[in-house]
Amino acid sequence: MRGRGKPPAAPLPQRDGIGPVRVRMPEDPDGLWGCVRDHLLDRFAGAIGAQRVDAMLAEGRFVGADGGAVEGDEPYRAGRFLWFHRDFAPEEPVPFPVGVVYRDEHLVIADKPHFLATTPRGRHVTETLIARLRRELDLPELQPAHRLDRLTAGLVLCVVRAGDRGAYQTLFRDRLVHKEYEAVAPYDPELTLPRTVRSRIVKERGVIAAREEPGTVNSESRIGLVEHRGTFGRYRLVPATGRTHQLRVHMNALGLPLVNDPVYPVVEPEPEHVDYGRPLQLLAKVLEFTDPVTGEPHRFESGLRLSAWPDR
Repeated sequence: MRGRGKPPAAPLPQRDGIGPVRVRMPEDPDGLWGCVRDHLLDRFAGAIGAQRVDAMLAEGRFVGADGGAVEGDEPYRAGRFLWFHRDFAPEEPVPFPVGVVYRDEHLVIADKPHFLATTPRGRHVTETLIARLRRELDLPELQPAHRLDRLTAGLVLCVVRAGDRGAYQTLFRDRLVHKEYEAVAPYDPELTLPRTVRSRIVKERGVIAAREEPGTVNSESRIGLVEHRGTFGRYRLVPATGRTHQLRVHMNALGLPLVNDPVYPVVEPEPEHVDYGRPLQLLAKVLEFTDPVTGEPHRFESGLRLSAWPDR
């Protein structure tokens, strides 16, 4: 087998905070691809159409390692790398700014607003936290060390240099980051708090809601009531693990579904237009850790507030 080695650096700059797509031409044991165009049609025509592939070739959109445009009739060569920029579908701008709580040569601690995805995925590409920050701060290598759900607001630890990312991701993997969340949900005077909730949470690909089921416990959350006003309470949530939707699932299991949660207890139909006036009342409020690069202790607190619990 031919060794792959490390791919060369992308010859194209980012566009709208998103890097180019890299294509490695695979081995062709059946001799199906006589030229570059044959392979590109086989690979991409089903997704974007043969006419679009041909148009991109004609426009010089596919480039080689030297940055020069690739011609469709060039002979096919396995192992060759090509790059191109995707066509981004129009995205509705999320009408809230991204805050920066802290920045140094290694880190950016961002305050992500509700409704903004952390990383490009699916319908959300250029309107994401990382794409925005790369553009606004001129930090093309910026990457998140962890993620927040699109509907959750609050602190996200981002790494300035790609080479440092593993060290900060290890903090989260090894549970060396103390995280605190704030939430607004119904108040139940009969429920004894604080308490620790442990359960097995399963999230299936393609299914919006996660669920609890019998079996080995894989999630743990500490849930406490900070204060209550009438029928609603403000809660402090401290996850010991990081399962998808963990805090929302655990609060719902206690009979305390978060205010404006479109998934728990019932999955609501996706609206035609986003109602930015009804954000999920969940905020990643505190991040505390020892920096694995500098050795410095850090504690950061979000400057955002939950709209269902205004200051009085």
